[in-house]
Amino acid sequence: MNIVIVIPVYNEAKVIGEVIEDVRAQGFKHIIVVDDGSKDDSFVTASAYDVLALRLKINRGKGAAVKTGIMAANLLDADVVVTIDGDGQHDPEDIHPLIAPILEGQNDVVLGSRLLNREEMPFIKTIANRIGNFFTWLLYGLLVSDSQSGFRAYSRYAALIIDTKADKYEYDSKVIREIKNNRLRFTEVPVHTRYTAYASGKKNKQGLINGLITLYRMIWKLIA
Repeated sequence: MNIVIVIPVYNEAKVIGEVIEDVRAQGFKHIIVVDDGSKDDSFVTASAYDVLALRLKINRGKGAAVKTGIMAANLLDADVVVTIDGDGQHDPEDIHPLIAPILEGQNDVVLGSRLLNREEMPFIKTIANRIGNFFTWLLYGLLVSDSQSGFRAYSRYAALIIDTKADKYEYDSKVIREIKNNRLRFTEVPVHTRYTAYASGKKNKQGLINGLITLYRMIWKLIA
């Protein structure tokens, strides 16, 4: 089957090459890297590898980069689309259990859950994630264990039918809404997280302030 890996990046020139190589080492050759208007050489670095490298002219947000990558994967007739963050936090070995339920025809969407391996997640992140899960359930009516995870797999049908207007971090939660509204079959599988010094020190990560902004956008767009 045509399995396409989508990697959104923003200022990840230092690690994107390693992420690409780690994904390729797991046997996945079809890789799309979407540079979300980085200020560093992320696009140039990714382009040096045998991948489809795309670039947004301005920084629109993680959601915009992921949507762009999924649209490109659909144009390439992907049977399964996997999204994985470009900062090296996700372990590409987990792609195999992530796509298995789709390959077996059991599910349309598979969500990688860090909280099913919560011993790997710092306590403060666990609390913040549970708060995000609660508000996602409150606003969209579907409870999952890790609503903020960007490590996910979609069948061809799901990749085509999911339609969100979100460009920022709220994109991940809006996908949960789409799963419920479109009655997509979904499951969650545990994934490992590598909290490296580089990934933990990123200024553009989803922290407390960004989390509050994300929540505001979710509520505002629901009532506007």
